[in-house]
Amino acid sequence: MTDATPQDAARKVAPPDRAEAGPFDESEANPVRPYIDLGGIKILPREGLNLRLEVEEQSKRIVAVGLDYADSTLQVQPFAAPRTTGLWEETREQIRQQVRQQGGRVEEREGPLGPELLAEVPVIAGADGSTGKRLARFVGIDGPRWFLRGVIGGAATSDVDAAAKVEDLFRSIVVVRGTTPMPPRDLIPLRMPSTPGSA
Repeated sequence: MTDATPQDAARKVAPPDRAEAGPFDESEANPVRPYIDLGGIKILPREGLNLRLEVEEQSKRIVAVGLDYADSTLQVQPFAAPRTTGLWEETREQIRQQVRQQGGRVEEREGPLGPELLAEVPVIAGADGSTGKRLARFVGIDGPRWFLRGVIGGAATSDVDAAAKVEDLFRSIVVVRGTTPMPPRDLIPLRMPSTPGSA
């Protein structure tokens, strides 16, 4: 448990221009743009962008979308959220605890997308079991009835130009919450893309 008051823990955290600059709710997206439809999110294709779907072995369900862009990686996950309260405050606290349990370091800072965590996570680097450190930026934005979480790795953790490109990519994402009732914190279902223009 944290010391935050329930109101603090539940406030929505998003850039003030989110509805105009993204990440977008499906109702705010430009309908004529050629998005790659992945179910719970839509991605705007761009030069140099590679997309990977991360699948959970046991259930075979897609649990995250990995985007390789600007010498960086961006892993995104859309979650259902309550209409009036947000999840990013509480989620940051959970990430902080997880990183510390793994023996990593984490600091909170104000980034271009709002509050974010910069974490130094220990990883096994060599075949001999030697360990190294990996930098990761955890970003999150509370939207209407959804929460979009991103994990940024690679050049965008330290290079300003790469960071700006990846932040722009994150903000171009459209979240498709749908009308099905879902418990808060449930992953909004993701699926294999249908090719743009085939619908």
